[in-house]
Amino acid sequence: MSLIRSAEDVGRWDAEVDVLVVGLGCAGASAAWTAADAGAETLVLERAGGGGGTSAMSGGVVYLGGGTALQRACGFEDTPEEMLKYLMASCGPAPDEAKLRLYCEASAEHYDWLVARGVPFKPVFHYGCSGEPPNDDGLVWSGSERAWPYCEIAVPAPRGHVPQMDHQAGPLLMQKLIAAVEESAARVATDHRCTALVQRSGGAVLGAVARTSEGERTIRARSAVILTTGGFIQDDAMIAAHAPRVRQCSFRVGAEGDDGSGIRLGTAAGGATVHMNAVSISLPATQPWGLKRGLLINAQGQRFINEDAYYGRLGEYALLRHGGRAWLVVDDAVFEKPDYPREVAAVGDTPAELERELGLPGDSLTATLELYNRHAERGADPVFHKATDYVQPLVKPPFGAFDCTTEGSLYAAFTLGGLASDSHGRVLDPEGRPIPGLFAAGRATSGLSVGGYSSGLSLGDGSFFGRRAGACAAAGPSA
Repeated sequence: MSLIRSAEDVGRWDAEVDVLVVGLGCAGASAAWTAADAGAETLVLERAGGGGGTSAMSGGVVYLGGGTALQRACGFEDTPEEMLKYLMASCGPAPDEAKLRLYCEASAEHYDWLVARGVPFKPVFHYGCSGEPPNDDGLVWSGSERAWPYCEIAVPAPRGHVPQMDHQAGPLLMQKLIAAVEESAARVATDHRCTALVQRSGGAVLGAVARTSEGERTIRARSAVILTTGGFIQDDAMIAAHAPRVRQCSFRVGAEGDDGSGIRLGTAAGGATVHMNAVSISLPATQPWGLKRGLLINAQGQRFINEDAYYGRLGEYALLRHGGRAWLVVDDAVFEKPDYPREVAAVGDTPAELERELGLPGDSLTATLELYNRHAERGADPVFHKATDYVQPLVKPPFGAFDCTTEGSLYAAFTLGGLASDSHGRVLDPEGRPIPGLFAAGRATSGLSVGGYSSGLSLGDGSFFGRRAGACAAAGPSA
């Protein structure tokens, strides 16, 4: 089935609106509300029986900073400049500086916008976990801000803003955003799956074709179509083509609709894609945080990262650089029960015995522990610069190793690449030119993170640039 329908082949339109939004996750809801608020007649097409998508399945963390009201209420200072320094350093190779700068400068305002849409945040800081807290506290560390090398690049500040709901706040976030859309002038059509874009021969996108239980509908978009359909983590063919390592991961983070359909629609209309190999890989090996005192090693018995880094960084390094062959080594003094299911792969009374049990090269782990312990006795880690809070000699037998391999541990993955877009949400062609009438936001695009991740960037990126796309689309074709 063709993903593009020629405008000349459309005999009649079943409906006409100003702005047509495809997908009702956080990006789609934000785009729809903003377009409707600007006075545009707005319709949202949602393939499922209701909105929410992957956003409603998430922990609900929104990465915001620069001095939000919540940060100030919890006693933390932050500036857009320090936030930008961290994100430019941590968001992968060659992130879009224009998007990051805009996001950092407007981040505090975006927090206020979420609050105005009814999203509650409890003004309490929760220490001791990455990502969503086990209670309804509102602010957490959700990245590697305090870990080397980022702590030397930017002044650390916690930026994980969590709606006030125990443990998993994604459902509450989407409940509030969808309610805001329903209270606006925008209309929502569920069980409508967008199967094609309608395009004029000159390239302008004029509308879309949707499949419903009652048959096919053609919908004219006088101003623009906005694709907010999610990523492609659930599409095996796209994963095999762009990010084959993900096939090793035990958990794919995404709703059924994260099948790349919006990305394919955008490319069929002439849009470019960027960073399609970029993925987020979470390995929560150091939850609870006391396990950061252990050593994460590879199949050569060597450390490869500072263990106090955010678990998304641990996962990216373990999978993408070391093939998912990793173990967390602890001694009896450091041992704790992990927060996530994880088996003890081996135990030994000496480092050499543990090394043999794991099948590592002779003397490899022994040498790694000897070097680490020698410096740890002085509270130092000159090789990977782990924070002194977590530097402790591993000398008390028995020694053990938690299984952090892809087959023995949770590796949670989702895609970061997608359609090329500018800071207004306009989809760009391979020459960097906007495709008239076509916008996109959220995981259907390549957003803020292009290969490094901190919890909350997807929801922050999607909702913020969803708003940008909605505003620009509502302004009309010449905007």
